[in-house]
Amino acid sequence: MKQAQAATRLSIFVGDSDTWHHKPLSTEIVHRAHAAGLAGATVLHGVEGFGASNRVHTTRILSLSEDLPVVIVIVDTEEAIRAFLPQLDELISEGIVIIDPVEVIRYTGRSQEAR
Repeated sequence: MKQAQAATRLSIFVGDSDTWHHKPLSTEIVHRAHAAGLAGATVLHGVEGFGASNRVHTTRILSLSEDLPVVIVIVDTEEAIRAFLPQLDELISEGIVIIDPVEVIRYTGRSQEAR
């Protein structure tokens, strides 16, 4: 069965070397999103990118970077996303946050054999 619904996507762009109390910032954001009861969170590690510093960070061996881009993506209702934003104010010192409306298509009801 396929169900579609409107939702809001929160994309948080930070660096891989960003930390919160000696652990990765992305880990802290995911744990707080979980504690806040948000629908889910995914951390994506980039292989190349640049930000405010205008310095390109890459995994290419000749210019190996220690601060690769990381994106944390969370999708939930607009109300839940907006209620979570004050947590980010406390955690993020440098980065960018994008909030955009999305359509979620959820597939449910697969038989156990199909999995």
